[in-house]
This record gives sequence, structure tokens and C-alpha cells, in this order.
Amino acid sequence: MLERRIREKVMAFVMAGGEGSRLYPLTKDRCKPAVPFGSRYRIVDFVLSNLLNSDIRSIYLLVQYRPQSLIEHIRKAWTVSTLFPEQFVTVVPPQMTRDGSLFGGTADAVYQSMNLMDMHRPDLVAVFGADHIYRMDVRQMMRFHCENQADITVAALPVPLKQASNFGIIETDDSGRVTGFLEKPAQAKSMPNDPLRVYASMGNYLFNAELLRAALEEAHQRGETDFGHHVLPRLLQTHRVFAYNFASNVVPGAKPYEEQSYWRDVGTLDTYFEAHFDVLGLEPCFDAFNPEWPIYSSHYQGPTARIIHGEIENSLLGAATIVNEATIRNSILRREVVVEPGARIEDCVIMDYASIGAGVRLRRVIIDRHNRIAAGTEIGYDHDRDRAAGYHVTEGGLVVVPLGDPRYYSRGGYRIGGGYSE
Repeated sequence: MLERRIREKVMAFVMAGGEGSRLYPLTKDRCKPAVPFGSRYRIVDFVLSNLLNSDIRSIYLLVQYRPQSLIEHIRKAWTVSTLFPEQFVTVVPPQMTRDGSLFGGTADAVYQSMNLMDMHRPDLVAVFGADHIYRMDVRQMMRFHCENQADITVAALPVPLKQASNFGIIETDDSGRVTGFLEKPAQAKSMPNDPLRVYASMGNYLFNAELLRAALEEAHQRGETDFGHHVLPRLLQTHRVFAYNFASNVVPGAKPYEEQSYWRDVGTLDTYFEAHFDVLGLEPCFDAFNPEWPIYSSHYQGPTARIIHGEIENSLLGAATIVNEATIRNSILRREVVVEPGARIEDCVIMDYASIGAGVRLRRVIIDRHNRIAAGTEIGYDHDRDRAAGYHVTEGGLVVVPLGDPRYYSRGGYRIGGGYSE
């Protein structure tokens, strides 16, 4: 009965306005949540799938920075049943207040959208980020929230104590009640009963709706714009704020070989790139195939991949990809990629609509969409040469080829108008 009551009276705001500057040049023309991930997803698909699978189906996506790619993806991939008015994923831009300002921060974004709460009158409001790779049964966090009679619950990820300076840290007492928030501290209080780990904030919150409204009104009057920096630390003094241990979350259908409590902040090019290899292998630490907790994405109508001949090892090939007389190892190729004879691709991510010419050699490279790599090109073997060619090279030695020209789409050498999807 408790779960039914919560399910009927919960709505979600998903914070999808992030610029993702550390993912540049992948974010040159799109916001961070719209960046492709894996063989068919966008980063935003993970939080939306978690909410939908958790029976939270009134979802507002708050956008700001270069939102068009994300808007198109939501329009094509996230049309929820129109038979039930409470089931939707809707994009919400900044409301342009009287002074003409955009969203000033996470709290300000929800404040500008509070009129949407009037339409639904929820008991609980989920405020979740849109830029992490993970699975989570949010119903379990909601149950924890109600059992502890919390006003606010913050999702917390246990991380090694030595990594505290990389995260926003949550300090709690033995009951799980939050006693402090620290932003990337040099030293932090360890978790109760675990001296080697600390709680890192995942940026996912549950609020009692009336408290959220009052807190945002006060925050606006005080000039406060962010949940993590302003609103939550202030509410610690007057309200029951609890940390939900994400390590206790059990997702249906998870396999024994998967990493328990898998969660990745793909905030830099190197961490984004490394997360791709978590979905590879016979027993990946994050298995994208889980019929009991699917990750939803666009409804692609193209054909399956074709392998004419080649040597392929530990790789994923997206739909309508063609591989002919090529070598591919430890790589992910997204939709409608063409790989011509003699090409060699190792430890790479090749995005949609790319054409890899004959004899091309790629190593530790991300090729963004709509690129044609000319025959005989080598990328990833000489970083000085890569930089001279205009490619972005990270400190970790990853090479990124920026978005190509979408007006030119090459399929096996033939110039055509475009693929089956956006």
C-alpha cells in the first residue's frame, strides 16, 4: 500500500542543462546529457530509464545549454503513452524571468519550474542529475525516505576515503542522518561502521513536496541558486535530511558478475572513454542487457550490422554498421559506421555515421559523428601530429576527433542524405 501511494504522488525534475565543458569537444554542439554513450544510448537515457523502471512517469527535463540535440532525442525516443496524462517526459527550457536570466543553478532551475508542481500536487519530488551511467531502483530510496520520516533524502555512494577530494562528501551520524556537506575536502569523516570509505553525493535528491516549495521560495529571497552548495547545507539545521546508501540498492535482473552499485561520473573525456570498456567482455561489470531493468533509447528502424569479413575481438557493433576486411579490437562502433578494407581499430569509440577509410589505423581514439577518415590516415600513434591535425588530445593520451559535417554522410563511399535516425 505504501509503494502504491508513493508511486501515484511522485514527480521528477531531471537536471539536464549542464554544459559539460570538460567533455569538450564532444559538447561543442550538444549538452552533456545528449552525448552518445555505448553502442546506442545517450547519457540521459540512464536516469530516464531508472525513473521509468521505478514507476516514476511524470518527468520534466530541465534544459539550458545547447539543448537542441537533446530535445530531438527526447522527441524521437521518449514518447510515453498518451493514454495516461500522468505519464510523460517533457522538456522544460528556462522560463526567462523578468530580469531575463537563465537558470542560475540547480535550485534556481526548479524554482523557475515550480508552477509544474501545482499541476500535479505530488507528495514527493525527485530531483535527479542527468549525466551519470548507472542503474538504480528509486523505489528503494523512496521506501527508505518514508521509513525514516525524512524531509529530504540524498543518494550517497560509498567511495574510498583517499578519493574524498574528488567528490562532494556527505557526513552522517550512525542513523544515516546527514550532519554535514563538504565540497572536495582534503579530509573527511568516514562512513559509520566503515573507516575506509566516505559517502559521496550522487546529486540525486528526494524532497517532501511542501518543504521543497518553501525551501525554494526562501532560497530565491536569499539569492541562493544551488542545492548542494546553498539549500541543503542550510536545511540541515532545521529538517530531517538523510543519506541513502546506494550500495544497498538491488536492481532486478542484475547478474552476479556485475559490479555492485555501479555508478560512473563521466565528467571528463578520459572517464567517459574508460566507462565504455565497462560494457565490454563476456562478463562486463555493467551489462547493458537486462530485460528486467532495460535501458531505453531511440527506436531505430535500420537493419542489423553486417560483417563481410574481418577480425573482430571484444567489440560492440551498432545497427547498420558494415565491416569489410578490417580488424577491430576492444572497441565500440555505433550506428551506420562503415569500415573499409585494411582498417585497424583498437581501443576506440566510433560514433554514428562515421566512415573509416581503407588502411586507416586508429588507437585510443573517439571519432564523433559524421566524420569520414580518409584512407591511410593514422590517429593515436603520434600525438604531436594529431594536435597539428586539429584533434583534441587529453592528458591521458586519448585523441578526440570533433563532430564532422552532418551535411555530408558517406555510406560505403556513396554520398547520401542521411541515416535512419537523428
